[in-house]
Amino acid sequence: MTDPSAADPPATAEPVCPRHPDRVSYVRCQRCGRPTCWECQRPAAVGIQCVDCVKEGARTVRQSRTIFGGTVVQGRPLVTTGLIAVCVVVYLAQLARPGLTTDLGFVPALADTEPWRFLTSAFAHSPSSIFHILFNMYALWVMGGYLEPLLGRGRFLAAYLISALGGSVGFLLLASPPTAADLAAGQTGNWLAVAVGASGAVFGLFGVFLMLNRRLGRSSAWMYTVIAINAVYGFVVPGIAWQDHLGGFATGLVCGGLLAYTGRRESGRAGSWTTHWLGLAAVTLVLVLLAVGKYAVTPTVL
Repeated sequence: MTDPSAADPPATAEPVCPRHPDRVSYVRCQRCGRPTCWECQRPAAVGIQCVDCVKEGARTVRQSRTIFGGTVVQGRPLVTTGLIAVCVVVYLAQLARPGLTTDLGFVPALADTEPWRFLTSAFAHSPSSIFHILFNMYALWVMGGYLEPLLGRGRFLAAYLISALGGSVGFLLLASPPTAADLAAGQTGNWLAVAVGASGAVFGLFGVFLMLNRRLGRSSAWMYTVIAINAVYGFVVPGIAWQDHLGGFATGLVCGGLLAYTGRRESGRAGSWTTHWLGLAAVTLVLVLLAVGKYAVTPTVL
């Protein structure tokens, strides 16, 4: 005699989300077929995918790169905007606390024991003239809007900071400590001068611009005019740290040449991550050694 209940189909368990076993879900991922609750569902081209499959797919998709190796990003230049914001905040702090300018500015006589001045000076500006910061921020916005999408955020920020360092090193190399006779006459030269402003870093971006445009075969005639005008202005008008401009521009040319002409090239693309970053690190090391060497061979009576 057979048992009638044995012919009945076995009861099946309700499908539950693997990430949330307490939730029943009849919706399944189009990629892996697993049940997916409302919290783990992500819209796909057809149907939905679970969050795990979306993450796995993102890892396998190759990110788009610019011709110079940077990651392609959309929207406004965030690094440029951030640098401008920092400069504006520091400028307002300078107005509120006048002594801050001296604390942040580059002073050759102090930078050997206070090395942060090599970079902080690029974020401070003369509180006596608003045109100083306005001009530099406008130039930074124009250059950043062009260079940041080409280089990617990381390379652009590195080029800016290294150029700022190069500007301070240039000012240091062209400064000489006063002699005893100079001090007796009340003259200290540039050794005790306070240099502030993003001009060195901006001139560095000018140099990067020239090298990248040369690599791309684009005209830079208008940039040569801008550089020439600023060079003459720096020599004619007193109080302009033309040494900082020169150091930043030279550093920018080196960084720009490195980013434009080195790195693995595939299908017309330039820009190996390793080559570029090692090269930028080497430029930074050379600048540090130049500064150390300057202080090592420079006697001072102060």
